[in-house]
Amino acid sequence: MLGKFVLYVFVTIIVIWAMDSVNINQIFKKNHVIQARVFYFLLGISLIYLVTNFLMDLFTSSKFF
Repeated sequence: MLGKFVLYVFVTIIVIWAMDSVNINQIFKKNHVIQARVFYFLLGISLIYLVTNFLMDLFTSSKFF
């Protein structure tokens, strides 16, 4: 359980760092700032969840942990 928590923290840092490089200003309409922030937040949460679960499945099936 501690390993999954550490993995969540590590993946969160990586996802935030990676999403910082994306210019989302051109994707959304003007004056829709709240909708863009909600979308960005949900995208980040889902990426964190998917990457963490993928790595946990990979580690457990490969017997790394």
